[in-house]
Order: sequence, then structure tokens, then C-alpha cells
Amino acid sequence: MDQQTLAMAQEMDFSLLALFVRASLTVKLVMIVLIMASFWSWATIFRKYISFRAARLEADAFDRAFWSGEPLDELFDQIGPAPDGASQRIFAAGMLEWRRSHRHDGELIAGAQARIERSMDVAIAKEGEALNSGLSFLATVGSTAPFIGLFGTVWGIKVAFEEIAISQNTSLAVVAPGISEALVATAIGLIAAIPAVVAYNKLSSDADKITSGYEAFADEFSTILSRQLDA
Repeated sequence: MDQQTLAMAQEMDFSLLALFVRASLTVKLVMIVLIMASFWSWATIFRKYISFRAARLEADAFDRAFWSGEPLDELFDQIGPAPDGASQRIFAAGMLEWRRSHRHDGELIAGAQARIERSMDVAIAKEGEALNSGLSFLATVGSTAPFIGLFGTVWGIKVAFEEIAISQNTSLAVVAPGISEALVATAIGLIAAIPAVVAYNKLSSDADKITSGYEAFADEFSTILSRQLDA
């Protein structure tokens, strides 16, 4: 490498900001999209972590109240027909249908057990949908971000070779900046994708566990009501 080429390479700024500024418009757009996707992914991750933690705490608190020995009618009167917590909403759905299944003379309308179970199943489905909301975005980022970054890299390398052809200079000082700018796009794509994939797998598993807890509670509650129906 001659002294002039070495001097040009040493004077070149290879900081991330400089690489972004020198990149072509297409590569810049790719980088911006990936950065926005990464920020949105982290926002989703923190939001779901907080909501899942709140759901677990609410489920534990309600479970203690449910098994405290307090009559179910009194517990339902305390939380009301439109409670805030997920476990309470599932319980309220069952209790509301239980009360609606009684005629004015106190006798139960036929098919009460099936209606109660369906009401709780609908409530569980709604809570499961709320738990999984936003996770599809993490899955999308995790699966597409590397390819979007790769597209930016390919485009940046194409532009770099075009500049080489125009300048008719194949020295490292001419090639390195364009290649570096292009590779940054892939790096940003991986930075966006890896946390999204890891978080999606973890949060999806947590959502399934929480939903399974709701289903287990609904089965236990249905069993209790079944005993009362048989009695």
C-alpha cells in the first residue's frame, strides 16, 4: 500500500455515525427501519414483562382469596361483575352465568354446567389473546430483520462497486468505506433480530403458562359448582 492510500485510509472516519451519514439513501432507510424496529421491540418486551408480572401477582392474590374459605357468592359480591384482574374476570364470568341460571323459584335452568364452562372458556380466550398481543411483532422482527439488513448490505456493496468502477481505483481507501457502510446494515439487523427472537420464545412460553393457570382454575371452579349442582 502506497503512502497516499495509507494516509487516505487513516483520515477516513469509520464511526457508526459517519458510516450512516456516508451511506446511500437506500441503506440509510434500511438502517432507520431496523433501528425503529429494534426500539419498538424493546418497548414491547418491557411492556409485556410488566403486564405478565402483574398478571402473575393478580392470579396469586386471587387464588389466595378463592381458597380462603370465604363463600363464593360473597367473594363475587366483593369484586363485582366487572373486575380489573384476569383471574377475577374469569371467576366473574362463571359466577354471573351461575346466578343467571337460577330461576325465580331458586331452581336451576337445565344445562347450567355447560353454560358456565363456556362462559369461562370465552373469558380465558380473551385473556389469552391479550397476553399474546404484540408477540407477533417480535416474531416478525426476529424473522425478517436479518434479511432486511442483508438487503441493505447487498445494496451498499453494489453502490461501492459502482463507485469503484466510476473512479477506476481499486485501492483499499476507496473500497473500505462503502463495504463498511454496507456491513453495518447487517449488524443492525442482527442487533434487532436476536433480542426479538429470544424475547418472543420466553414471553410466548410465559403466556402459555399463565393461560394454563387460568384453565386449571376454571376446571377447579367448575368442579366446585358441579358438586353444588349434584347436591
